[in-house]
Amino acid sequence: QVQLVESGGGLVQAGGSLRLSCAASGSIFSINFMGWYRQAPGKQRELVAIITNGGTTNYADSAVKGRFTISRDNTKNTVYLQMNSLKPEDTAVYYCWATTDRHDYWGQGTQVTVSS
Repeated sequence: QVQLVESGGGLVQAGGSLRLSCAASGSIFSINFMGWYRQAPGKQRELVAIITNGGTTNYADSAVKGRFTISRDNTKNTVYLQMNSLKPEDTAVYYCWATTDRHDYWGQGTQVTVSS
């Protein structure tokens, strides 16, 4: 079992920044990838970015590339999502995600609201 706890969401004005954190615990040795998804009101959950155990990153959407940065601190078992130049369309619930050979795990979600 893997537990994921997110923090760092909130309300920010357009152009501002936020950093989300996701602390993993439990069977962390079994994790293959971690990442962030988001779900805006009335839309499907979508992948934002993933990071491998070795630190290789991939961003799913050109809309966030260059503005968002995913990183990890293996000493703290924590993955981060630095979000800069935020736009109102970034408003969503952001979910931390981890995958093992057998299961996908999700955090509880953290709300990010960007006002115009």
